Amino acid sequence: DLPIDIALEVTALASLAGQWPVERGLVRRPLLQAPHHSSSPAAILGTSKGRQSIPGALSLAHHGVLFLDEAPEFSRPSLEGLRQPMESGVITVMRAAASATLPARFQLILASNPCPCGLAVGRGDACTCSPMARRRYAQRLSGPLLDRIDVRLSLPKPSATDLASAPAESSAEIRERVLVARARAGKRFEAESWSLNAHVPGT
Repeated sequence: DLPIDIALEVTALASLAGQWPVERGLVRRPLLQAPHHSSSPAAILGTSKGRQSIPGALSLAHHGVLFLDEAPEFSRPSLEGLRQPMESGVITVMRAAASATLPARFQLILASNPCPCGLAVGRGDACTCSPMARRRYAQRLSGPLLDRIDVRLSLPKPSATDLASAPAESSAEIRERVLVARARAGKRFEAESWSLNAHVPGT
């Protein structure tokens, strides 16, 4: 659950975007934003209409999760626009009529196929893409953006044995472990202005 001060921030952003009617009360759980890859940069980063600022998916995922599936298919401006907010936790939307700085501290998750056809898994025998097509596809995620990704994981095609194995632990069990870890981090950083490892300044 979100602490009350953060819940107020998240609720205000969702309300500003017209996505959270006042009768629903406070947003108590972190929100998930999963925009389609055809979304415009304004929808991802935010925009303004006249003098009113409209938060994008990036701000609507404040203290939540921003999930970009088929990440290389997003427009270059949308992807490159993530870089500065990932470091600062805010995004400044500037237009001719007005500008506004909105909170944007989110957990970013990108998912990508290994190539345009998506079949370059394992030995990649079924892939129909040329080496140049694979290279161009991979280069859609720039080096500076990838430098800001802390964990990268390749998922091989599951075997019949994998699919028949015992089910993994439940989300409820994982949640309990997360709560313990967050409480431990909060205790460790109680004298600081942050409470999570992800928010610790690089210095």
